[in-house]
Parts: sequence; C-alpha cells; structure tokens
Amino acid sequence: MNAIEITSYGAPEVLQAATRPDPVPGEGELLIRVSASGVNRPDVLQRTGNYPVPPGASDIPGLEVAGVVVAGDAAAMAQAGLSLGQRVCALVAGGGYAELCVAPVGQCLPVPEGWTDVEAASLPETFFTVWSNVFDRGALQAGETLLIQGGTSGIGVTAIQLAKARGATVIVTAGSDEKCAACLALGADHAINYKTQDFVAVVKELTQGRGVNVVLDMVAGAYVAREVECMAEDGRIVIIAVQGGTKAEFNAGLVLRRRLVITGSTLRPRPVAFKAKIAQSLREQVWPLLVSRAVKPMVHATFPAAQAASAHALMESGQHVGKIVLTW
Repeated sequence: MNAIEITSYGAPEVLQAATRPDPVPGEGELLIRVSASGVNRPDVLQRTGNYPVPPGASDIPGLEVAGVVVAGDAAAMAQAGLSLGQRVCALVAGGGYAELCVAPVGQCLPVPEGWTDVEAASLPETFFTVWSNVFDRGALQAGETLLIQGGTSGIGVTAIQLAKARGATVIVTAGSDEKCAACLALGADHAINYKTQDFVAVVKELTQGRGVNVVLDMVAGAYVAREVECMAEDGRIVIIAVQGGTKAEFNAGLVLRRRLVITGSTLRPRPVAFKAKIAQSLREQVWPLLVSRAVKPMVHATFPAAQAASAHALMESGQHVGKIVLTW
C-alpha cells in the first residue's frame, strides 16, 4: 500500500510517500480502504519528535480515517452492527496516513447519512476528544457556560457546536477578529480576541462576575492561573494540550474557596475499551445531530496525501478554521 512516512524528525518536508506492506486485521479489528485521513495537532507533534508512538501502534502518522470496510473479525463486526463494504470512520492510534488502515471495531462508527468521506474523516479525533473531556470529564450540563481556548481549531469548532446543541452557553477565544467572527458564525455566544482583549476581564463581564463552569484548555502554561481567576464555584478546568508550556502557577486559595477541579487527559494511549465506550456514546447521542446537520462538518482544506507536508505547514501556520484532511 501507499503511505506517508516520517523519514526523520523535523520540518513538514520530512513527510514522504512510501510503500508499506498491507496491514492485516487481528481479533476485534477490521481493515479500512482509506479514502480520507484527518490531520491533527498530535500528528505535527509526532513529526517533530514530541509525541512518542504508543507501544504496538503503527509508526505511520494519522489518528482518524474514513473509507470502506474490506476485511475484519466477522464476529466482532456483527456484534457492532458493521459489515464488509460499509462506509465507516474510525479513531486509530496510528497508521491513518495510508491507503489501508487497521482499526479496532469498537472505535469505528458508520459514516453519517449524507456525509462525504472527507467530512467523515474530520470527525473521530475531535469528537472523541471533545465528548470525553467536555462532557464526561468536564461534566458540562445544559444551562452552564463553557470557555473554549482556541475556538477555530478542529477541537474548537467541534466543541462549539456540540456544547450549543446540548444547551450550554459558549464563550471562545481566538487570535484575530476574523477568527472570532468565524466562531460566532458557528454558534458561539461570545468570542474574545485574546491578542487585543483580556479574556479574564471579558469573561467576568459577560457572566456578571459569576465566571464560567467549564474551560477546555489547549494552552496550559500561564493560562491556567488566568483561568482559575474566571471560574464559577465548582468549576472544572480540563487541559488537553500544553501549547503554552507544561508548568503553571495559580492561586490555590481560589481553588479551595471555589471548589475547583483542574484535570486533563490524553486520548491516544487509552485502552480500546475506554475509546469504545466513547464511540457508543457518540453513536447514541451525537450521530443523530450529524445526520440532521444540527452539527455540521467544518473542513477548511483538503490535500492529496502526497502533499501531506503542505497540510502540516498549514496546520502549523494557525491560519485554518476547522479541519484539514488528506485524500487518497
């Protein structure tokens, strides 16, 4: 099969086309003939040597794919309601930048009716991540307020739409007035340009001093202290990336007085059973929203797989709004 390899750690140009043996699905797995592969920030981190591949996972980058089931564990597929020839999208621990990809059956979901494979390939990584962190770990409820740091990322546009669909008020930060406008168009209630405004002050003003209930933080570092300042009582800060650094100092007194929770997670190394539970929740509670288009795909750009380097360059530029997808 054709695939995209990381030939050495470094700039986007280290991504090169290669030929690899066809993968073979094992027990509890299926094989997908890939037509589209999502591009995500962890792919960039893996390419630069900052995100080790989990034990047993493919060294080929790529954490989400969409395509057609061509082989697999018949019993496991039958139990999951999947079949040969069916269009699916899947979350994988690696191997997504390839024409063929093995995926655990429990991490596969049918392509929503009316969605293209390109649109479907933009789903798994962000939807699994947002569901697990905003709704499971962060326990966001209808009527609460969510602050999303980085509203135009793939994670951000997903979190905006899911939180709104489930009855929350959404405040986002973004790095330009144009990106703020894009977030508002997606349904965010308020958008803050973090380069020209102090998000702490604006959040306090927007919430009449109460603060927000949940923060989805992709920055960490110095942001944590500022987030603690604008949390409501019993608020939850969920950290899913550390683009601003791994060290943070914050007012522990506020954490005590407001009974705050500061937590975080990474999805890639979690066991299949954990991810399968998320998939089941998505199928039951989110997939109907996708079919009805209450939640819409947000694909910023597509690239032929051979141009993966260009896709990574765009990801690193921060100029995208939504997802970047490779096509095969």
